[in-house]
Amino acid sequence: MFARQAAQRLLEIRQIFRQSPQASRSFSTALNYHIDTPDNNPNIRWEFNEANKEKAKEILSHYPSNYKQSAVIPLLDLAQQQHGGWLTVSAMNEVARIIEVAPIRVYEVATFYSMFNRSKVGKYHLLVCGTTPCMIRGSREIEEALLKHLGVKRNEVTKDGLFSVGEMECMGCCVNAPMITVADYSNGSEGYTYNYYEDVTPKRVVEIVEMLRKGEKPTPGTQNPNRIKAGPEGGNKTLLSEPPAPRCRDLEAC
Repeated sequence: MFARQAAQRLLEIRQIFRQSPQASRSFSTALNYHIDTPDNNPNIRWEFNEANKEKAKEILSHYPSNYKQSAVIPLLDLAQQQHGGWLTVSAMNEVARIIEVAPIRVYEVATFYSMFNRSKVGKYHLLVCGTTPCMIRGSREIEEALLKHLGVKRNEVTKDGLFSVGEMECMGCCVNAPMITVADYSNGSEGYTYNYYEDVTPKRVVEIVEMLRKGEKPTPGTQNPNRIKAGPEGGNKTLLSEPPAPRCRDLEAC
């Protein structure tokens, strides 16, 4: 009985995805699904441009010929750079062909790493950290401020193509929570960068967005003027003097 109910529910979800690909983003399972759309289906031919074909050859040269599959991540990254910050199923199929593996092996990698986008993103993809320390410090309010200011839902792209908002799990700067990462795809095929903005507030993230809109580059790192990097707010409270020398520098004599 349970198996039949689960199968029926899966069919219902698939039907929703077919009718509205955008709706799939409301389901956690969307991370593992591909639904054909007019601009993303295996019938669309995709290949590396001439410059990137040479880069792909250079990438493959770093691996033994019988371990081509080890190049899957840098080749996916190269494909994503060429395609404006996201990967189509055809691009993933082309990477699979080059490294001579079944396409599912490439899909497994692309769905595992959050650095790979499988739907369109803006030139500036704003990723809000959703892990517990940032959530406690107000990451949900940060996301709400971004979505409201840009007039989009999570993973939607603004009409001008400049911005999209997503979520990423722990970015490793918990002491400076909450934080966002800006994936900057504005340079197109020349590559992209990731910049961390820490100690952000709802007001500050909106300011960052407007600076990016003007073509300005906000200074990455902590946005709190009262702290230096990951140091305590207001300056150091401990280790204010030179630490004492080791008791004995000659280990054999100690």
